[in-house]
Amino acid sequence: MKKYLILLITLVFIFSCKDKSTTKTIKTPTTSNIKYATGFDIVTEGNVKKLVIKKPYKNAKKQFTYTLTNKTDFSKLQLKVPITNVVVTSTTHIPMLELIGAEKYISGFPQTKFISSKKTRNLVDNGTIVELGTEQQINTEKLLALSPELVIGFALNGNNKTYNTISKNNIPVLYNGDWLEETPLGRAEWIKFFGVLFGKEKQADSIFNVIEKNYNEVKKWALKAPKKPTIISGSLFKDVWYMPAGDSFIASYFKDANTHYLWQDSRGTGSLSLSIESVVDKGLKADYWIGCGLLETKKGVQEKFPNYVAFSAFKEDRVFTYAIRKGATGGLIYFEKSPTRPDLMLKDIIKITHPELLPNYELTFFDKLK
Repeated sequence: MKKYLILLITLVFIFSCKDKSTTKTIKTPTTSNIKYATGFDIVTEGNVKKLVIKKPYKNAKKQFTYTLTNKTDFSKLQLKVPITNVVVTSTTHIPMLELIGAEKYISGFPQTKFISSKKTRNLVDNGTIVELGTEQQINTEKLLALSPELVIGFALNGNNKTYNTISKNNIPVLYNGDWLEETPLGRAEWIKFFGVLFGKEKQADSIFNVIEKNYNEVKKWALKAPKKPTIISGSLFKDVWYMPAGDSFIASYFKDANTHYLWQDSRGTGSLSLSIESVVDKGLKADYWIGCGLLETKKGVQEKFPNYVAFSAFKEDRVFTYAIRKGATGGLIYFEKSPTRPDLMLKDIIKITHPELLPNYELTFFDKLK
């Protein structure tokens, strides 16, 4: 009897092991079409689409995954799409919304004077887009009266009191971290973020594909240049020269334009804080100075920063500024549009440094300091 009992237990064990070993967990395939951006993702799991915000703000220790559905429940990270009433907070959002035809859904914006685009300025002027104060102190009463389905914000950290107040009133706040991207195409790819929110995903994908193709083609053109001119950038602010670091998206433009950026070997994705002496020591003989802060004229430079006249680029009229091209109310076109159109930005730099490669192209963002 004992033998039969042992045999029975053995058989049960064998078959239970067999069942466990042959049972397979079927995983739902996950797809994504994000190629360059590191701060967000759009994933599809079966019939479920999710928007993942990987870098909502600088040094964020957590990410947020929102299920895109037909009903908003932010406590469960569920978001209804498409959005038809939105408040956005950065001018960099405007060109992307315009490209997918979604600017008409903007109901409010802080500091509307900085909006340069004529199309969206018309919506401000006719009262469709309401002025909401400043980015630091958004008028929450006005905002709540608009009853937006979503507020798309940006922040330096996760302790924004204004956004917390908005969230407590059952209006979702979604962080947009496009400004944290370290490559030009990574920033531009955030158009897909807007595409999925406004039911314009295919359109956003198509637009980005064209921008990507244009950028890579122009990048190849730059390789035909016979030499690499030397470049400096940035300017003084309170006795500190802020120079784009070697891993920054600005440095990426200089590299892709086939130039020799004199600080290309420095580390960091933001700005370097340098003394005027160190910049003079390294960059005095640079061929070009591209991006000289908010300076507009040589006369203004001489009056405010007499040390600048010593640079070869200044003497030879090779200083280029983005501060001249403005919208009707003073907003800089460079800050608003260049993140969305890195292809045009790269063309500008190539036109400046290798003019023979683009003889018929006219600058979009820069002008020579006069």
